[in-house]
Amino acid sequence: MTQNRPSRPHAWLAGAALCATLMAGAAYAAQPAPAAGAKPAATSAAKPAAAPPAEEPSTLILSDTLKYDDLKKVSTFTGNVVMTRGLMKLTSDTLEMRELPDGNQQGTATANKGKLVEIRQERPETFETVVGTGLRAEYDDKKKQFDLIGQAIVTRYACGKPFDSIRGERVRYIESTGTYEAMGGPDSSAAGGRVRSVAEPRAKSDAAIAACRQSKAPAPKAP
Repeated sequence: MTQNRPSRPHAWLAGAALCATLMAGAAYAAQPAPAAGAKPAATSAAKPAAAPPAEEPSTLILSDTLKYDDLKKVSTFTGNVVMTRGLMKLTSDTLEMRELPDGNQQGTATANKGKLVEIRQERPETFETVVGTGLRAEYDDKKKQFDLIGQAIVTRYACGKPFDSIRGERVRYIESTGTYEAMGGPDSSAAGGRVRSVAEPRAKSDAAIAACRQSKAPAPKAP
Protein backbone atom coordinates (compact mmCIF):
# COMPACT_ATOMS: atom_id res chain seq x y z
CA MET A 1 0.00 0.00 0.00
CA THR A 2 1.30 3.44 -0.85
CA GLN A 3 -0.17 6.58 0.66
CA ASN A 4 0.83 9.91 -0.87
CA ARG A 5 0.50 13.26 0.81
CA PRO A 6 0.46 16.54 -1.08
CA SER A 7 3.86 18.20 -0.85
CA ARG A 8 4.25 21.46 1.00
CA PRO A 9 6.71 24.29 0.32
CA HIS A 10 9.71 24.45 2.67
CA ALA A 11 10.79 27.64 4.40
CA TRP A 12 14.35 27.36 3.14
CA LEU A 13 13.09 27.69 -0.46
CA ALA A 14 11.94 31.31 0.11
CA GLY A 15 13.96 33.82 -1.95
CA ALA A 16 14.68 37.54 -2.00
CA ALA A 17 13.62 38.34 -5.59
CA LEU A 18 11.54 41.39 -4.64
CA CYS A 19 14.39 42.90 -2.64
CA ALA A 20 16.84 42.34 -5.52
CA THR A 21 14.43 43.97 -7.99
CA LEU A 22 14.00 47.06 -5.83
CA MET A 23 17.75 47.44 -5.32
CA ALA A 24 18.44 47.12 -9.06
CA GLY A 25 15.81 49.76 -9.84
CA ALA A 26 17.29 52.18 -7.31
CA ALA A 27 20.79 51.74 -8.74
CA TYR A 28 19.53 52.45 -12.29
CA ALA A 29 17.69 55.59 -11.18
CA ALA A 30 20.86 56.92 -9.52
CA GLN A 31 22.88 56.80 -12.78
CA PRO A 32 23.30 60.14 -14.70
CA ALA A 33 21.36 60.55 -17.93
CA PRO A 34 23.48 59.92 -21.10
CA ALA A 35 24.54 62.95 -23.16
CA ALA A 36 22.57 63.80 -26.33
CA GLY A 37 23.65 61.66 -29.27
CA ALA A 38 25.79 59.43 -27.12
CA LYS A 39 25.56 55.71 -27.76
CA PRO A 40 24.21 53.65 -24.90
CA ALA A 41 26.91 51.82 -23.01
CA ALA A 42 27.05 48.10 -23.51
CA THR A 43 25.66 46.18 -20.58
CA SER A 44 26.14 42.58 -19.58
CA ALA A 45 23.57 40.68 -17.59
CA ALA A 46 25.10 39.35 -14.40
CA LYS A 47 24.36 35.67 -13.87
CA PRO A 48 22.99 34.87 -10.42
CA ALA A 49 25.36 32.87 -8.27
CA ALA A 50 24.46 29.21 -7.99
CA ALA A 51 23.06 28.25 -4.59
CA PRO A 52 25.46 26.07 -2.60
CA PRO A 53 24.34 22.47 -2.11
CA ALA A 54 22.53 21.72 1.15
CA GLU A 55 24.95 20.62 3.83
CA GLU A 56 24.47 17.09 5.15
CA PRO A 57 23.44 17.07 8.82
CA SER A 58 25.82 15.63 11.38
CA THR A 59 25.03 12.30 13.01
CA LEU A 60 25.26 12.02 16.82
CA ILE A 61 25.01 8.59 18.46
CA LEU A 62 24.96 8.00 22.22
CA SER A 63 25.30 4.48 23.66
CA ASP A 64 26.74 2.48 26.56
CA THR A 65 29.28 0.64 24.39
CA LEU A 66 30.75 0.93 20.88
CA LYS A 67 32.57 -1.65 18.75
CA TYR A 68 34.11 -0.53 15.45
CA ASP A 69 35.43 -2.79 12.68
CA ASP A 70 37.71 -0.70 10.45
CA LEU A 71 38.02 -3.39 7.76
CA LYS A 72 34.27 -3.89 7.35
CA LYS A 73 33.46 -0.22 8.12
CA VAL A 74 30.83 -1.33 10.63
CA SER A 75 30.06 0.32 13.97
CA THR A 76 27.96 -1.53 16.56
CA PHE A 77 26.38 0.51 19.36
CA THR A 78 24.69 -1.20 22.31
CA GLY A 79 22.78 -0.06 25.39
CA ASN A 80 20.35 2.87 25.48
CA VAL A 81 21.18 3.91 21.93
CA VAL A 82 20.03 7.35 20.80
CA MET A 83 20.87 8.45 17.27
CA THR A 84 20.14 12.02 16.15
CA ARG A 85 20.58 13.09 12.53
CA GLY A 86 19.18 16.48 11.66
CA LEU A 87 15.53 16.41 12.70
CA MET A 88 15.38 12.60 12.95
CA LYS A 89 15.82 10.75 16.26
CA LEU A 90 16.12 6.98 16.69
CA THR A 91 16.09 5.10 20.02
CA SER A 92 16.91 1.39 20.36
CA ASP A 93 18.94 -1.11 22.37
CA THR A 94 21.32 -2.02 19.53
CA LEU A 95 22.31 -0.14 16.39
CA GLU A 96 24.63 -1.37 13.64
CA MET A 97 25.83 1.31 11.22
CA ARG A 98 27.54 0.33 7.97
CA GLU A 99 29.45 2.87 5.89
CA LEU A 100 29.05 2.42 2.13
CA PRO A 101 31.79 3.13 -0.44
CA ASP A 102 29.99 6.31 -1.56
CA GLY A 103 30.04 7.70 1.99
CA ASN A 104 26.38 7.05 2.76
CA GLN A 105 25.29 4.88 5.67
CA GLN A 106 22.84 2.08 6.33
CA GLY A 107 21.67 1.26 9.84
CA THR A 108 19.81 -1.60 11.51
CA ALA A 109 18.32 -1.01 14.97
CA THR A 110 16.85 -3.66 17.26
CA ALA A 111 15.15 -3.66 20.65
CA ASN A 112 15.31 -6.10 23.55
CA LYS A 113 12.41 -8.44 24.25
CA GLY A 114 9.29 -6.56 25.27
CA LYS A 115 10.55 -3.23 23.88
CA LEU A 116 10.28 -1.40 20.55
CA VAL A 117 12.54 0.68 18.35
CA GLU A 118 11.25 4.23 17.85
CA ILE A 119 11.97 6.74 15.08
CA ARG A 120 10.75 10.35 15.22
CA GLN A 121 10.95 12.71 12.26
CA GLU A 122 10.18 16.36 13.00
CA ARG A 123 8.78 18.72 10.34
CA PRO A 124 8.80 22.10 12.08
CA GLU A 125 7.84 24.03 8.94
CA THR A 126 4.45 22.26 8.95
CA PHE A 127 4.17 21.60 12.72
CA GLU A 128 4.13 17.87 11.97
CA THR A 129 5.86 14.87 13.56
CA VAL A 130 6.05 11.33 12.16
CA VAL A 131 6.54 8.66 14.84
CA GLY A 132 7.28 5.04 13.94
CA THR A 133 7.73 2.01 16.20
CA GLY A 134 8.59 -1.63 15.51
CA LEU A 135 10.65 -4.58 16.68
CA ARG A 136 13.37 -3.61 14.20
CA ALA A 137 14.19 -0.57 12.10
CA GLU A 138 16.31 -0.18 8.98
CA TYR A 139 17.51 3.23 7.84
CA ASP A 140 18.94 4.03 4.41
CA ASP A 141 20.78 7.36 4.38
CA LYS A 142 21.07 7.54 0.58
CA LYS A 143 17.39 6.81 -0.11
CA LYS A 144 16.27 8.92 2.87
CA GLN A 145 13.85 6.26 4.07
CA PHE A 146 13.30 4.06 7.10
CA ASP A 147 11.48 0.74 7.53
CA LEU A 148 9.77 -0.41 10.72
CA ILE A 149 9.62 -4.21 10.77
CA GLY A 150 7.54 -6.39 13.09
CA GLN A 151 4.54 -4.94 14.97
CA ALA A 152 5.10 -1.78 12.92
CA ILE A 153 3.10 1.40 13.49
CA VAL A 154 3.66 4.81 11.88
CA THR A 155 1.59 7.79 13.05
CA ARG A 156 1.52 11.36 11.74
CA TYR A 157 0.91 14.12 14.28
CA ALA A 158 -0.09 17.68 13.45
CA CYS A 159 0.27 20.31 16.15
CA GLY A 160 0.77 17.49 18.68
CA LYS A 161 -2.44 15.63 17.75
CA PRO A 162 -2.54 12.22 15.97
CA PHE A 163 -4.27 12.24 12.58
CA ASP A 164 -3.04 9.40 10.35
CA SER A 165 -1.90 5.93 11.41
CA ILE A 166 -0.68 2.89 9.49
CA ARG A 167 -0.21 -0.59 10.97
CA GLY A 168 1.35 -3.65 9.40
CA GLU A 169 4.20 -6.12 9.59
CA ARG A 170 6.42 -3.67 7.69
CA VAL A 171 5.81 0.05 7.24
CA ARG A 172 8.15 2.21 5.17
CA TYR A 173 8.34 5.99 5.36
CA ILE A 174 10.15 7.82 2.54
CA GLU A 175 11.27 11.17 3.92
CA SER A 176 12.05 12.86 0.60
CA THR A 177 8.56 12.33 -0.84
CA GLY A 178 6.47 12.06 2.35
CA THR A 179 4.98 8.73 1.23
CA TYR A 180 4.25 5.52 3.10
CA GLU A 181 4.25 1.86 2.10
CA ALA A 182 2.86 -0.96 4.26
CA MET A 183 2.72 -4.75 4.04
CA GLY A 184 0.82 -7.27 6.13
CA GLY A 185 2.05 -10.55 7.54
CA PRO A 186 1.94 -12.83 10.58
CA ASP A 187 3.84 -10.28 12.69
CA SER A 188 1.55 -7.36 11.80
CA SER A 189 0.41 -4.95 14.51
CA ALA A 190 -3.10 -5.11 12.98
CA ALA A 191 -5.58 -7.91 13.59
CA GLY A 192 -5.53 -10.86 11.19
CA GLY A 193 -2.08 -9.99 9.84
CA ARG A 194 -3.61 -7.28 7.67
CA VAL A 195 -2.59 -3.69 6.94
CA ARG A 196 -4.75 -1.17 8.82
CA SER A 197 -4.77 2.48 7.79
CA VAL A 198 -6.70 5.29 9.49
CA ALA A 199 -6.67 8.70 7.80
CA GLU A 200 -8.50 11.74 9.14
CA PRO A 201 -9.84 14.31 6.65
CA ARG A 202 -6.99 16.54 5.52
CA ALA A 203 -9.05 19.59 6.40
CA LYS A 204 -8.85 18.67 10.10
CA SER A 205 -5.07 18.44 10.19
CA ASP A 206 -4.79 21.60 8.07
CA ALA A 207 -6.96 23.41 10.62
CA ALA A 208 -4.73 22.18 13.47
CA ILE A 209 -1.62 23.36 11.62
CA ALA A 210 -3.22 26.74 10.91
CA ALA A 211 -4.03 27.10 14.63
CA CYS A 212 -0.39 26.38 15.46
CA ARG A 213 0.78 29.00 12.97
CA GLN A 214 -1.46 31.66 14.51
CA SER A 215 -0.50 30.79 18.08
CA LYS A 216 2.65 32.37 19.51
CA ALA A 217 3.16 29.42 21.87
CA PRO A 218 5.42 26.54 20.75
CA ALA A 219 3.63 23.65 19.05
CA PRO A 220 2.72 20.80 21.44
CA LYS A 221 5.07 17.84 21.28
CA ALA A 222 3.81 14.53 19.94
CA PRO A 223 3.73 11.82 22.64
